[in-house]
Amino acid sequence: MRLFLTLLTATALFGAFWCLCCLRKRQPRDGFFTALAYTALIVWATMILVPCLWMTLMAFKGSNEIFTNPYGLPRALTQPGQFHVAAENFRTAWRESNFQQYFLNSCKVVTIATALRLLFGSMAAYALTRYRFTLNRILLALFIAGLMVPAQISLFPLFFQYKDMSEGLTVLLAPLLRLFGYENPVISLADSHTGLILIYVATGLPFTILVLSGFFKSLPNEIYEAALIDGCGEFQAFLRVMLPLAKPGLITVAIFSIIGLYNDYLTALIFITSDHLKTIPLGLAQVSIQAEFRGLYGTYFAALVIASIPSLVVFLLLQRHITRGITAGAVKG
Repeated sequence: MRLFLTLLTATALFGAFWCLCCLRKRQPRDGFFTALAYTALIVWATMILVPCLWMTLMAFKGSNEIFTNPYGLPRALTQPGQFHVAAENFRTAWRESNFQQYFLNSCKVVTIATALRLLFGSMAAYALTRYRFTLNRILLALFIAGLMVPAQISLFPLFFQYKDMSEGLTVLLAPLLRLFGYENPVISLADSHTGLILIYVATGLPFTILVLSGFFKSLPNEIYEAALIDGCGEFQAFLRVMLPLAKPGLITVAIFSIIGLYNDYLTALIFITSDHLKTIPLGLAQVSIQAEFRGLYGTYFAALVIASIPSLVVFLLLQRHITRGITAGAVKG
């Protein structure tokens, strides 16, 4: 508790100091609004960082220490001989809770789905913005209109549609699969990474097309014409010239896609039932149930820390591209 109060006090003092600095450097009115904005940002950052810090400290504590000293520093950090408690929490979360498999499944699904989103989304955005045909604007409007439809309302109809499609594909491809040695082939889209990836790609295309269309519109026609004069075909001009120029937009879409898919829970909950196919969010739910029954709360907090590391690393490495990517596609170049 003392640590929590210390952080809040330090934040308040820093906010007050920043307000005084802003008021001295600017006009009173401008300085007041600037100080108010920075104070709000500092408070917001504190509300986010303090729970994350508390979660990390809990991962270094045993179950008894969590209840006896919930807000203090863990003994694993203050006493040299107690670090094995934290190591045991992370080891149990990574190995015994099957968290390693969940992590690999998430990496597989997120990587493939993001790559397919960028591939199909960039091709569709390029065709809809650089070429003029009868249904050009109508198709672009339909894609963008997909942003107004929440993906959650279509999950249950998709589940039953997957069931019917799986039965049809099984009947259609069964003779061919038997030739390759499968005695009783069964194709299932509902409980597979393939079906989950298809949903992720389809639901992410509207946002991808919306962002990348702004980039392709801002590219001057002279670059495209120069590529054609140099002997490039349509696909080569797109792949070698136009697509690299849209790199900020691709990175922006990739960041939002990776973080969003990595943290997705509802879609994976509906379409994945086998334990060996579950992703990180489903794995966290299972670890929380095990921790509640076995009293391994330190293990659960360790699993939360492990699960948050990839998103944090991706954001820290690529966050400077987010604002640059969005603003670059909003200006006609």
